[in-house]
Amino acid sequence: MELIPGLPDDVARECLIRVPYGGFSTVASTCKGWKSEIEQPQFRSHRMSAGRSQTVVVMAQAVPDPTRKTGFSKLSHGPVYRLTTFEPLSGCWGELPPPPGFAGGFPMFCQLAAAGSDLVLIGGLDPVSWEASGAVYVYSFMTGEWRRGAEMPGARRSFFGCASDGDRVVLVAGGHDGEKNALRSALAYHVERDQWLSLPDMARERDECKAVFRRGKFHVVGGYSTEMQGNFERSSEEFDPATWWWGPVREDLLAASTCPTTCVDGDGDDDLYMCRDGEVLALRGLAWRAVAKVPADVCGPAHVTKWQGKLLVIGSPRSGGVQKVYMLDTSSGSWISIESPEKFSGHVQAGSCLEI
Repeated sequence: MELIPGLPDDVARECLIRVPYGGFSTVASTCKGWKSEIEQPQFRSHRMSAGRSQTVVVMAQAVPDPTRKTGFSKLSHGPVYRLTTFEPLSGCWGELPPPPGFAGGFPMFCQLAAAGSDLVLIGGLDPVSWEASGAVYVYSFMTGEWRRGAEMPGARRSFFGCASDGDRVVLVAGGHDGEKNALRSALAYHVERDQWLSLPDMARERDECKAVFRRGKFHVVGGYSTEMQGNFERSSEEFDPATWWWGPVREDLLAASTCPTTCVDGDGDDDLYMCRDGEVLALRGLAWRAVAKVPADVCGPAHVTKWQGKLLVIGSPRSGGVQKVYMLDTSSGSWISIESPEKFSGHVQAGSCLEI
């Protein structure tokens, strides 16, 4: 059966790859043939090779005023978080629908990771009970629907590092259990198989660590042990999925007592980027080098996202202040101020970048 009656399938596919990602759910519900076509892995590859893919940043962002009507119930003891989207090319902001049962807001300190055209939401603290969750939810940008994934096994961990290979696998490491014990354990979640696998333990406990996936390896940066509560490690370690083993610990990667929250993977010759002491730093070889000054009204960056030679930096001039959004061209060191409507000015706790 032809994808589009009267047209060769090759021409029909050229039409489908030009549909904006926001229209995929409509395409998927139009007919079985179209749904099957856009869910094929080759469809995303074709869009990317043809230059038709779209970059979307998804963030766990607080509703600026919890007392206004937002579709979530009111909370008196904490902010309400929802998932917002930002398209760097068009400058458009939007919001994803919550999964069933999330009327009170998304879990605080949940982690987000991209897996192909899926967004994976893992863990976090229940916004009412404050209990750690091992729940997994997967949002398909192709169908516009959520599905429940297999729960994260083992101890209910919080403040863990999380990153994906961008395709099928999401990895988590470290964090702490319900007794505030820092963890060395790590896990891998295969999104298509809906299956968790245990990784070998890291060399060190790493609570509040940051994870990035870089050049085929899973890097876990910083964090601290149970005994060193809040005194961040300077080291990092990397896991190689090809050998299924951790490499040697790299000492002195970070400056003393540096929180690694703003660390993101780089490109080209840059291993990592991060914001520290009012500067954007790039790790080139063994040395950190300043590439730009952080804008004055973002004295404390809350979130940093990297894609295609650009850094999205979000923060505020003071604690609890309105979030400011800037984009840095890492090749030129120039900043662009991004306009964000008041509805999207809340604090950002986590985020992920997808190429759809």
